[in-house]
Amino acid sequence: MTTATSTGPDAVAARVDEVRARIARACAASGRRPADVQLVAVSKTHPPAAAQAMVDAGVADLGENRVRELLDKRPHVTGARWHFVGQLQSRKARDVVGAQVLVHSVDRRSLADALSRRAGDAGAVQRILVQVNVGDDPAKGGCDVDGCLDLVAYARDLPNLAVEGLMTVPPLPPGHADGDVDEDEGWGEAARPHFARLRRLRDDARARWPEVVHLSMGMSADLEVAIAEGATMVRVGTALFGPRGDSAWTSHR
Repeated sequence: MTTATSTGPDAVAARVDEVRARIARACAASGRRPADVQLVAVSKTHPPAAAQAMVDAGVADLGENRVRELLDKRPHVTGARWHFVGQLQSRKARDVVGAQVLVHSVDRRSLADALSRRAGDAGAVQRILVQVNVGDDPAKGGCDVDGCLDLVAYARDLPNLAVEGLMTVPPLPPGHADGDVDEDEGWGEAARPHFARLRRLRDDARARWPEVVHLSMGMSADLEVAIAEGATMVRVGTALFGPRGDSAWTSHR
């Protein structure tokens, strides 16, 4: 069941202010600047009106995890910077390149090849993050930890890719099964060792390639833990938009 959440300017501004205050407190506790943490509002399943209200409230970075939903929604939202945060099939690479989209989920060489080739056809340089399965969870996407630096090296040597950092989705907490909790909310303190592991990987990569800066990690319930461990991007859905819908939004509704 979908729970409606107000898209009125005052209600949206209040939710944005609350999340930004959480980010500011987490940064203060970690000796960091709030300006160094980018808030990505994950608008999946929510209608364009909700996404536009978020942009109007000052959160211009919007995340989607389905290509079709991104393509359907984008013409109806102005002023947004788009992030693709879901699993991407190589055959759909053409749909996200050359459109000012940061792809967070490059996890294999074949996908890097497809994005580079399509970006070349479009005369563009595709910005990407390498997704790492830090918890070795078979239910999650991402390359394995041991292969992370090799994939970064491979992707950055392709002619039309810019590797800007790493991303992860932590595994389910102990004692939970798929469907027990809303993955959009995050795992709280249980995610800390996985965030710390991604930070160490990023530090190793950055020592070799200074442009590999970003750590995309942390969601509604664990953004404080992610910021403490060095997140430069937090992907927040529920705390900004309310509970997600049952299915992807489509222009054919």
